[in-house]
Amino acid sequence: MNGVIEQDVQRLTGISNLAAWSDEDLLLEYRDHGNRPAFEELVHRYEKELYGYLRNYLSDPEMAEDVFQQTFLQIYLKCDQFEPSRKLRPWLYAVATNQAIDHQRRHGRHRMASLDRRIGKESDADAGSFAEMFNSTERGPVEETESVEQAKAIRLAVDELPGQTRQVVLLVYFQGLKYREAAQALGIPVGTVKSRLHAAIQKLGEVLTPVQAP
Repeated sequence: MNGVIEQDVQRLTGISNLAAWSDEDLLLEYRDHGNRPAFEELVHRYEKELYGYLRNYLSDPEMAEDVFQQTFLQIYLKCDQFEPSRKLRPWLYAVATNQAIDHQRRHGRHRMASLDRRIGKESDADAGSFAEMFNSTERGPVEETESVEQAKAIRLAVDELPGQTRQVVLLVYFQGLKYREAAQALGIPVGTVKSRLHAAIQKLGEVLTPVQAP
């Protein structure tokens, strides 16, 4: 009994420092104890990151805002389904992606992701080769012009990628999810994530070749 009381005291003491809590602990704190500040901290923590992902996915700020709100509404309603042994971030992206797809279906809209976000880093070889296309260092006027033309070509190529391939590109290279996390978010094997990324890299490589040619 005393052990339970001590745990409660420790939990209540730590509530004043919610920013130091893990994502999982915040959701469980809300789920198990109805602590709204814990849920609000979680929303605040992912506000910019998740909105940026949805804006890239949908290419529409208003749609992205709507889907962001719907995503956290679903997290709010389904928090009892969250398994404590799981990581929250892949689950959050899974919910967001599904909400974006549903929103598109309801509104008959196709997403047009922009490439103006900084590309996330990934340790795997494929990720490195993709990210290298976007690495920027100090450039002169000629290099800047070539970079703009290259970005336009890449944007068009990414816009033409199949929907499932594009989902993986956004999650891994724009949001910085690991292959395993992206696989969990999309409900597919890690091998499928890698194969879709490889296909995207090949496509972009074909597009970049004429842009880089003298």
